Amino acid sequence: MVQIGELIQEGRSKRMYATDDPRQAILYFKDEAMAYNGLKRGRILGKGEVNNAVCRTFFELITDNHIPNHYISQVDSRQSLIWRCNMIPIVVMVRNRVAGTLAERTGLPMGKVMDPPVVEFTYKRPDLDNPLINVSHILAMKLASRSEMDYITAVALRINEILSAYMDEIDIELIDFKLEFGRLDGEILVADEISPDVARFWDARTHEPLDIDRFRRDLGDAEQAYQELLHRMMGMEE
Repeated sequence: MVQIGELIQEGRSKRMYATDDPRQAILYFKDEAMAYNGLKRGRILGKGEVNNAVCRTFFELITDNHIPNHYISQVDSRQSLIWRCNMIPIVVMVRNRVAGTLAERTGLPMGKVMDPPVVEFTYKRPDLDNPLINVSHILAMKLASRSEMDYITAVALRINEILSAYMDEIDIELIDFKLEFGRLDGEILVADEISPDVARFWDARTHEPLDIDRFRRDLGDAEQAYQELLHRMMGMEE
């Protein structure tokens, strides 16, 4: 039985707790929802349980595809055991269709297919509004090496292929998603979360979002959307 210790840190959607093993931690997924860098806050009931289950499925899927990551096991409905990484302060966004800020920055119509997929990087600095950066910035700021960025980019695109194929099977389009990475014992691991809090999933038939955009854009039925996403994913496991 994993012994849960002191709170290490708390973010907008999760808490991280120490365990009796200093190399491991517990992630607790919350129902709190946040958008626009904290300007909009609320709750999506049951979101924590959905995100924990979705993360388990996605991390097990990428593990099956031999991609190193921080996931160890699910502890209960809201908690998962992970390896503690030294996080790289970069967020990687993979975009398959135009949505969100990409539409605002490019003027391209919402939903336009991006072929090939677009890979973007942001500097994880909320005090600077998490600005867009490129590989030259990353190298100059010594956030990661060239070889690490080549690896991170390749892994992000591979995960995109894996998750897109999986979601196609349940009539859901993977529009875009964010990834974070950390270092552990000299290895780069996929870390943090892959969930509807950090990804856009659209129903393939109706193009209705099944993700945080329902909260962000006041579309309503956010709880039902999260549950529908999980329901379809759990159907794949039966």
